[in-house]
Amino acid sequence: MKSLSLEGLIFEATKIDIKNNIMTITLDRPEKKNALNNAMMNEINYALAYAKQEKSIRVICIAAEGDIFCAGADLSQTVSESNVPKLENADDISISLRHIYKPVVCKIQGSVLAGALLIVTNATHAIASKEASFSAPEIHRGLWPFMVMAGLFRVMPRRAGLDFIMRGKPIDSKKAQEWGLINEYVNRDELDKRVDELTKELASLAPKTMQLGLKAYEKQDSKSFDEALPYLKEQISECFKSEDAKEGITAFLEKRKPNWDK
Repeated sequence: MKSLSLEGLIFEATKIDIKNNIMTITLDRPEKKNALNNAMMNEINYALAYAKQEKSIRVICIAAEGDIFCAGADLSQTVSESNVPKLENADDISISLRHIYKPVVCKIQGSVLAGALLIVTNATHAIASKEASFSAPEIHRGLWPFMVMAGLFRVMPRRAGLDFIMRGKPIDSKKAQEWGLINEYVNRDELDKRVDELTKELASLAPKTMQLGLKAYEKQDSKSFDEALPYLKEQISECFKSEDAKEGITAFLEKRKPNWDK
């Protein structure tokens, strides 16, 4: 794939901000409850592909404007003026998230419904406000969250996840944390600070090793135990040869902080 650029692009359904090695993708259709239309999905996919390409971007944060994080798919599909190009062979958002091999933190200020769970379940971290709620209400519309299941059952216990989608009832942040859907929840006025702390911490850690480790995590997830062990043994060997490992070990021996920008 050719090198991507943000220059001259107009993001209509999202806002993109890059600062201190962190890219923030903000869902920006609050009047439509940040529902995922074609333009928004394309912009998210493009931003993720750009973040994967750029070495300077170490962490991605996905946030949202308004009172609702995301209401799932936009069934009205209103036309947008976005000029963000559609990538050839663009992946589903969930696959893009799993294959970016960089930390992705969801900052959840409000309700997460239906297809929005694709984003939350395939991010590496999810921090929510205490007031947020989570639901897969498709069954009440005669539908089923087929695509959501791939990520959902990798973070939630099976029986809890089945009950969640079979009855379509919302759960609060406390239950979402208990079931592994989110890492933690905080008061609404503490959300920005907590996510800022987490993203800065993740951005300060060995970036090449982080990518290597997250790629190995994703690859071994589809392997049997007997297949995973030899593969992971190979990855250990690669890790020890890496620039990050050399710098990290040297810094440890010299009793100083490592410099990952070398």
